[in-house]
Amino acid sequence: VGLVVGDVVGHGLTAAASMGRLRTAVQTLADMDMPPDELLAHLDDLVLRLGDEENTGAVAEGSTDTFVGATCLYAVYDPVTRRCAMARAGHPPPVVVSPDGHVHYPEIPAGPPLGLGGMAFEATEIELAEGSLFGLYTDGLIEGADQDVELGMARLRGALASPGADLDTLCTAAVHQLLPVPQPDDIALLLARTHALGAGHVVSWEVPVDPAAVADVRAEAVRQVTAWGYDELATTTELIVSELVTNAIRYAEPPIRLRLLRDSRLTCEVADGSSTAPRLRHARSTDEGGRGLFLVAQLAHRWGARYTGEGKIIWAEQEIPGV
Repeated sequence: VGLVVGDVVGHGLTAAASMGRLRTAVQTLADMDMPPDELLAHLDDLVLRLGDEENTGAVAEGSTDTFVGATCLYAVYDPVTRRCAMARAGHPPPVVVSPDGHVHYPEIPAGPPLGLGGMAFEATEIELAEGSLFGLYTDGLIEGADQDVELGMARLRGALASPGADLDTLCTAAVHQLLPVPQPDDIALLLARTHALGAGHVVSWEVPVDPAAVADVRAEAVRQVTAWGYDELATTTELIVSELVTNAIRYAEPPIRLRLLRDSRLTCEVADGSSTAPRLRHARSTDEGGRGLFLVAQLAHRWGARYTGEGKIIWAEQEIPGV
């Protein structure tokens, strides 16, 4: 699960248009499953280009309304490991409320604001207990009328000290408590509660580097999907597993692992030790192969690839009937 908050410097039409472009860019980069620090680096390059384009246009038109930069915090939570990786670009740190009500701000390298260029971003990873509250916000929420950021963070800590409350109610109450009167700055507060996928929701198998192993792994996956009660997905799961595992054995490097996860969707993941990017081919009518990923893309609700320190993972999601 990806969570992001950002704040463009300035107000008015130019700032609003720039934020819209940055939102689209973040969504596109997030779909590519980039690590948080790498995503911010690409976003920084985009902000530099936006700045050059808009500043040049403003000078040509004689306007003083130019784009000068933005801040951002991007986090990715893994419900299997309960690990949350995050990086920030000049943005306030997130707030974490543990299930027992302890509130703290994780220590994350601040990083430079977007648009400066030439400086690296650093990712940090923390573990979150199940049922923790994870909050992202803009500086307008904690600065308040007195402009005292440390005091504002202390006030936010007190406002979120009841983690068991309904998120909508808690969010509204926190904003009203910190800012009882309207403020000139834009304000955003995003609250999420973590959940974990238990052992009954995740199954994995090691895959031998042998084409003969595909049939056995495919049969294991079908048995597991049927045991979960998803008989309608058995055939498509069989085809997806067959294609992804076969491709990994043929073109990738060991170790190869198959993993099935069930939550709001059924996800099939095949991990391997190669960093070679998968490529969706559109085979010609005379080709005898080359349709594997195209078939997966047609059968799955979504599919993609993400890179790890050991290689890559190709995943495909299926909609669960009735969910």
